[in-house]
Amino acid sequence: MDNKTIYALSTVLGKSGVAVIRISGINALEVVRRMTSLIKTKFKTRYAYFVDLKDISGKQTLDKCLLLYFKAPNSFTGEDIVELHTHGSRAVISTVLDNLSRIPDFRMAEPGEFSKRAFYNNKMDLTEAEGMADLIDAETEAQRKYALRQMEGNLKNLYETWREQLVTLLAHLEAYIDFPDEEIPENVVDNINNTVFKLRESIEKHLSADNIGERLREGFRVVIVGKPNAGKSSLLNAIAKRDVVIVSDIAGTTRDAVDIHLDLNGYPVIVTDTAGIRETEEAIEKQGVEIAYQKINSADLLLCLFDASQDSVQVFENIKKTFKNKILYIANKCDTLSSEQCSILAANGNIVISAKHQQGIEVLLDAIGQIIQDKFTVNSNLLITRTRYREALSNALSSLRLFNLDKEIELSAEDIRLAAREIGKITGRIEVDEILDKIFGSFCIGK
Repeated sequence: MDNKTIYALSTVLGKSGVAVIRISGINALEVVRRMTSLIKTKFKTRYAYFVDLKDISGKQTLDKCLLLYFKAPNSFTGEDIVELHTHGSRAVISTVLDNLSRIPDFRMAEPGEFSKRAFYNNKMDLTEAEGMADLIDAETEAQRKYALRQMEGNLKNLYETWREQLVTLLAHLEAYIDFPDEEIPENVVDNINNTVFKLRESIEKHLSADNIGERLREGFRVVIVGKPNAGKSSLLNAIAKRDVVIVSDIAGTTRDAVDIHLDLNGYPVIVTDTAGIRETEEAIEKQGVEIAYQKINSADLLLCLFDASQDSVQVFENIKKTFKNKILYIANKCDTLSSEQCSILAANGNIVISAKHQQGIEVLLDAIGQIIQDKFTVNSNLLITRTRYREALSNALSSLRLFNLDKEIELSAEDIRLAAREIGKITGRIEVDEILDKIFGSFCIGK
């Protein structure tokens, strides 16, 4: 990271009432001197000035805007920050950014660079930074709620508590390494073993949350599966309330998996229509069936749809044996059945619908929503929202499982050191330059 002053548009480019251009760095106040008539030495912090914004030659007024100053270290990045709240036309934004580029030692910010500087200046840890990125990307209420909790430091506090416990254990062990003639007192041994045992239990419980955090970010995967002509495409169209896929009486019409994205009771859901499951020699359809099985294996919930006028749940026996997650059995084409037949199907645990006539769709969506909510509520304390967290915690747990004071104390200390290092990778408390670009590179420009 260089010492140049960075700038970027922090709001969406396009026509809007207001655009916010953010400048951060040691020379941020040069904007005041070069582009306004304000006197820099009398400039108040956290005060909004209504100013004529000039070009750097001082000859032309670019816009009338609000200007705010946040003095280091009490700013988002921990550096001096100046914000220009201009009108949001493309012309104004373009000419202001062009003039900023002509100020010496100023340059356009890279994606996520403001947050990256905040991290380096100890304004936030990596989990808080990623929580903020999730909050910006949030599309549902549940995503907003849990991204905000992470941004406020809930995960950081948990992981830092675990890391501090490990560092304390390591300090005790290294003290006895330095004095090999001293025997570790029995009460100290008991305390160390007890702490490691409790840490293992806590991390195991945290890891057992069934990928709920990742699913909250990416979407819960619901896959519709069934034989050709069971009505899968009609069901997807009914759920989407629009024609997403072609519906035809010709078996094998759906050749690929088709996704729709829903906000279901505040939770992000991806519903996938798949090719009909059957034996076939036709090359393209065969590939579609293979894709269907791939989607089944990655699903959080299966909607096993069958034509109730011809089939029963028995057609899904093979899937039931291998699929470990939740299955809902959907009896379709109830419009062709008698009321008594529909009642019997419902009594046997099937959700009875007519995808063609959009009957029972709300009941089905309520059932899907309840399954997701129940699954989420059970694991809703503190969620693992990224694969890298899960990998680091799994590695830490592996090291703690190897810990044993019966082996050489240097090896026991190394197990603790490795566990602490892995947890430190999550929050950024160790040297993690190799992952910083990957994390902050996914942020939007201006954040």
